[in-house]
Amino acid sequence: MAVIGIMDSGSGGLSVYREIRRSLPEARFIYYADNANCPYGEKSPEFITGRCRAISRFCIEGGADAMVIACNTATAASISTLRQEFSVPFVGMEPAVKPAALGTRSGVIGVLATAGTLKASKYLNTRDAYSDDVTVVEHIGKGFVELVENGDLCSPHARETVSASLTPLLEAGADTIVLGCTHYPFLLPIMQDIAGEDIQFIDPAPAVARQVCKILDLSGTGYSDSYPGTDLLTSGPEDSVRRIFNMLDCPGDRYSISSKAL
Repeated sequence: MAVIGIMDSGSGGLSVYREIRRSLPEARFIYYADNANCPYGEKSPEFITGRCRAISRFCIEGGADAMVIACNTATAASISTLRQEFSVPFVGMEPAVKPAALGTRSGVIGVLATAGTLKASKYLNTRDAYSDDVTVVEHIGKGFVELVENGDLCSPHARETVSASLTPLLEAGADTIVLGCTHYPFLLPIMQDIAGEDIQFIDPAPAVARQVCKILDLSGTGYSDSYPGTDLLTSGPEDSVRRIFNMLDCPGDRYSISSKAL
């Protein structure tokens, strides 16, 4: 039976969990939401790496065969260190600039992300590799993480908040927009309504799920015939994680949820 550890600063990584769960319904999952320290976007790389190290160790000691850092900011800050310090494979997040650049019709792509992701060298190197062919416009999804953590996904306030960060990208001519934070897909219905049907949004979660499947297949990890469940753990209040988890379209989910300070 495959055991997959997933961590995020909060509930956003459940968008990645959802895709992996659909691909590997027979796996067991350990999901840790560090919501006591959410959001990570403005925190130092050293702090984020320390949190990722502690959470990864906890999941691995709990039996995880692979770890998913389901947070763009945490991936940028820590994944190189984590791969050096632990023996299990790690899969991280990266804004999907390449498929956006290949798919744009207008020649302008937008990137919505946190401040930490937009200034990370991994993202900057990827962006610069395609900036000769397309124009890349960026905007911080200001307030997006807080909306998702509070379960505010469709109110007038949520629409106003999303519009404030999305509209500058649309006005710049972007026809393809990269979601550079795992919280953002939960706001996709509002984004699509604001942007209209001609705008494409790219969520990297399906690509992450494919990579996890590839890694586990290569490692020879066996699978059971039935879904054994998900352990949901949080460093803070349980309400946000429970609320978002119960919104996921994953029929038959069995889970436990508890607070666990690390």
